[in-house]
Amino acid sequence: MKSKAARDKGAKDEGGVLETIKVVVQALLIALVIRTLLFQPFNIPSGSLIPTLLIGDYLFVSKYTYGYSKHSVPFSPPLFDGRVWAAEPKRGDIAVFKLPTDNSTDYIKRVIGLPGDRIQMINGILHINNVPVKRERIADYVSTDNWGRSTPVIQYRETLPNGVSHEIIEREGDTGTFDNTPVFLVPPGHFFMMGDNRDNSLDSRDRSVGFVPFENFVGRAEIIFFSIEDGASAWRVWEWPWTVRWNRLFSAIK
Repeated sequence: MKSKAARDKGAKDEGGVLETIKVVVQALLIALVIRTLLFQPFNIPSGSLIPTLLIGDYLFVSKYTYGYSKHSVPFSPPLFDGRVWAAEPKRGDIAVFKLPTDNSTDYIKRVIGLPGDRIQMINGILHINNVPVKRERIADYVSTDNWGRSTPVIQYRETLPNGVSHEIIEREGDTGTFDNTPVFLVPPGHFFMMGDNRDNSLDSRDRSVGFVPFENFVGRAEIIFFSIEDGASAWRVWEWPWTVRWNRLFSAIK
């Protein structure tokens, strides 16, 4: 028969394990609520939004900005259709959405066309509702080629009809694959998305992406909380002094 001291020690150990499990479960639930209702971390895997967002940027996406849909919840369970507490994206927002063709792959692009808009590219110039969008040539963006050499790329400052101004680059000048397109008439309840790296972005100009339903929006990109050089590994903490882009940390996304 166990002594009273042994029984007390066993009960204390069991209570300690249960308390630890309780704390872990509570922490996981809090993290799930924050991720579902408030903010979701997201990293940039491609260069489609250069120069605004770079490969290796880690950012927070606000989930509440556009309201909530089934895509606000991990794995997009079919809980309901449409959105609740909805607020439509604004032209110029950088937003994460689920690719319409599979409703699961995360994409991030800039909102260019609103429902009812007519969008067209003519000789590299964006046209919205038959009006060319203002763009002005600025200093070249310095990129790297496939061999790691510095390469200047043509850069413009583009100003959308609502006054949102941002930089775009044209790697192939105004003769890229999507620099001349037919007119895209944005259907009701859908949006037209484009990357800032105009010659290296798979976006609404291509039928594999197409128009994005409002329901597919996950959230708006808000702030870069971490950034590391392309090709570097974030887990290699000892390399951070020279691989982290310190000047991009905690910068707002525009």
